[in-house]
Amino acid sequence: MRISATLATALGDFLLAADDAGLCCLDFPRERAAAPPPPVERVAHPLLHEAARQLLAYLEGSLTDFDLPLSVHGTAFRRQVWEQLQTIAYGQTMTYGELAERIGGRQKARAVGGAAHVNPISIVIPCHRLIGAGGALTGFGGGLPMKRTLLDLERQVSERLHHGT
Repeated sequence: MRISATLATALGDFLLAADDAGLCCLDFPRERAAAPPPPVERVAHPLLHEAARQLLAYLEGSLTDFDLPLSVHGTAFRRQVWEQLQTIAYGQTMTYGELAERIGGRQKARAVGGAAHVNPISIVIPCHRLIGAGGALTGFGGGLPMKRTLLDLERQVSERLHHGT
């Protein structure tokens, strides 16, 4: 059974969903649906509450690693890309080509981008850390302004942690 809820944040409302195996969706704010799911505080699902708590802590800059059971469904290639995305350290980036090289060759860079685009658990599976060759910000399901916001947040937190301020 899948349960969904919305989480209001300074960046907009996020959609959270969980099934019997774990968190299966964390989607970026979009235009309001005709009948949005209820707010997370009105849903009696402990995993959605924990996912909301961790997402808010991440957005505040006080959490750098998520610890949630995930339930991801996709082709073997997509799951491989999503697993590799989770190895990109907080505050770091990697190009599509570099990630493709890890899983079989740079010729898969476009396919890596496609898999990242359909990532069902954004932020937790950090597709925002993928960048184009030369550091260019390229396609992102949450939009390029959201990608820039998340990368800037991680850079600032990383600098603060590194400098001890």
